[in-house]
Amino acid sequence: MYSLWSETVTFPSFEALNKNMKTDVLIIGGGITGILTAHYLQQAGVNYILVEADTICSGITKNTTAKITSQHGLIYHKIAKKYGIDAAGLYLEANEAALWEYRKLTKEFLCDFVNETNYVYTLTRPDKLEQELDTLKKLRFPAEFAQNLPLPFPTAGAVAFPNQAKFHPLKFLAELAKPLHIYEHTKVQELVETLAVTNHGKIQADKIIVTTHFPFLNKHGSYFLKLYQHRSYVLALKDAPKPKGMYVDEADKGLSFRTHQNLLILGGGGHRTGKQGGNYNELRCFADKHFPDAKEVYHWATQDCVTLDGIPYIGQYSKHTPNLYVATGFNKWGMTSAMVAALLLRDLITGKKTPYADVFSPSRSIWHPKLFLNGFESSVNLLTPTRKRCPHLGCALKWNKAEHTWDCPCHGSRFTRKGELIDNPATDDLKE
Repeated sequence: MYSLWSETVTFPSFEALNKNMKTDVLIIGGGITGILTAHYLQQAGVNYILVEADTICSGITKNTTAKITSQHGLIYHKIAKKYGIDAAGLYLEANEAALWEYRKLTKEFLCDFVNETNYVYTLTRPDKLEQELDTLKKLRFPAEFAQNLPLPFPTAGAVAFPNQAKFHPLKFLAELAKPLHIYEHTKVQELVETLAVTNHGKIQADKIIVTTHFPFLNKHGSYFLKLYQHRSYVLALKDAPKPKGMYVDEADKGLSFRTHQNLLILGGGGHRTGKQGGNYNELRCFADKHFPDAKEVYHWATQDCVTLDGIPYIGQYSKHTPNLYVATGFNKWGMTSAMVAALLLRDLITGKKTPYADVFSPSRSIWHPKLFLNGFESSVNLLTPTRKRCPHLGCALKWNKAEHTWDCPCHGSRFTRKGELIDNPATDDLKE
């Protein structure tokens, strides 16, 4: 089923590329990050082109739960512990700036933008809340401890972030995209330094930005080791309780809650792509137990790129590609992170000094326990004998019973029953 967002909006259409072109900046990927980046480059007077292999916002963007928040789980204690309190402060500052930028932009469009308090709750680990609140106190951010949450199960409390927000992302993007220089149905088939060869012509650029969710170039940056993909599932329920605020469990397999108009949006059932998980069944069982009068009106699934340390990779694609940039690894927080990426990429492209470049640098150290887990998963699946193999790097595909797709447990590419590509980093359909 299509998401609530895609079922309630009409997008403008754009022509396919029909000739060879030159531009200062080429943006590859027409999701929220690409569109926001194009908007800010246009505002800065930069000559650019955005190309999308399908139609804009037809990929991961349409499947969000659309929370705009700088509270990305209990991340600030983790960042401070690994990189220092200053890095945690810069991460918070960048995301709060992104939130305020949304607040400013959405005044121009009717996109159901609503201010909300965001809550990260825990069922069993109040000590984690105390650590996070202590770090946030050092950062002078007005987070608070909250208890007695309006959820249908007991919790051990939550960390509350005031003045966060929610919106209808596709209503917003449909309007934002209208004046932009976009070519749809234009697939980049090959990059030769800064020359992009597409299915409808060639584009020579001075700089290229890859915003394709999972980066598709394997020879630079080692993203096939630095990222893995995680699926999660969403139900939109009518006639269910509608708690004020937005809620998410600090545990990886917990649930999330937010409302949209007369609907409760319930998320969860997550698992690493290509693995088994709770999927829709977990959510439906929960809804049947706690909201027996509710009716399911939409359901959809999404996929998130997860980095080694929980911080997105935004900036130069690798140390050896000075004119190639990337934005990826948003770790389930795509709305705010996309805006952070767009603002940071604009500054990098225009030569403006930014304090955030080092925090989000894709070239930061990869030595992290998850690196070895990602490598192990890839090795196991590369050696698994099976006929169905991913064209990305040759991993064995797994059948997803919940969604009737072939999924790659190594890097998250997905294909229909017939072998048609759904999600990258693969760029081609399956070959029999």
